[in-house]
Amino acid sequence: MKEFVEYVVKHLVDHPDQVRVSEVFGETTTVYELRVAQRDMGKVIGKNGRTAQAIRVLLNAIARKSGKHATLEILE
Repeated sequence: MKEFVEYVVKHLVDHPDQVRVSEVFGETTTVYELRVAQRDMGKVIGKNGRTAQAIRVLLNAIARKSGKHATLEILE
């Protein structure tokens, strides 16, 4: 799923070489930490947070197929 997040976000931003995704595994939840350049934050979050919410929904849908939960944290 890390690759999925990287793929989607790299196609949204102006500086794809600065996109970093790391995974923190828990027993039932995996946290994905997404780091992007400060000037690309608006593109990742989107108007009224809709883009970020859409990415989170897709990530959760994929994770639930394997019986887990996923959380996406967007950091500068």
